[in-house]
Order: sequence, then C-alpha cells, then structure tokens
Amino acid sequence: MHEMSLAEGVLQLMEDAARQQDFAKVTTVWLEIGQLSGVEVEAMKFCFDAVTRDSIADGARLEIIALPGTGWCMECSLTVPMAEVFGECPHCGGHQMQVTGGTEMRVKELEVA
Repeated sequence: MHEMSLAEGVLQLMEDAARQQDFAKVTTVWLEIGQLSGVEVEAMKFCFDAVTRDSIADGARLEIIALPGTGWCMECSLTVPMAEVFGECPHCGGHQMQVTGGTEMRVKELEVA
C-alpha cells in the first residue's frame, strides 16, 4: 500500500512547515489528488489517520480535492479528458495519448493553530 508512504511524506511536510513557520497544530489539510495518480482516496484517508496519530496533525480533517485527468491526443490534436492512463481518445478513439494532467498529488493548503 503506497498510500502509507505518501501519508508519511505529507506528515513530514507538515512537520517541516511547523518548524519553519512556528505553529503547533494542523487542524485541516487540503490535498489535491489527480484522477490518474494511482492514489486510492479511501486508502489515503485511512493511512493519513493512522500516520498522524500522536503528531501535530492528530485529529486533523483531511479534505481531498479531486483533479481530473487530461491528455493530448496526437491523432486529433486535442486536449481531452482521460479516465485512465492508457485509455482512448473520447473524440476520435485513437490510442496515441500523452497524459498532460491528473497525475499529481500535492498539499494545497494547511489550516493551523
């Protein structure tokens, strides 16, 4: 379950930010997760709760912002929505797709006390 290591990375970012910006508690975390990132949202929520126990983010609310997948179709030269990495173009049915968005995961914002 790679979500556990991702949640540990998010906690590390929060701890680093707490040291740099001098805050003691994180109350809410907004996390952007792309549709094509391979991150299972429910697993991420579970792992986040487990990893943040007894930390500066213990009890913090995790808000997920879902980002759509997008790609560039080399056959019809359009940017189109993508539901899967190796999917076909919804416009022309072609399979020469280059993913252009929706693969990322990042901490967008923290609410702190």
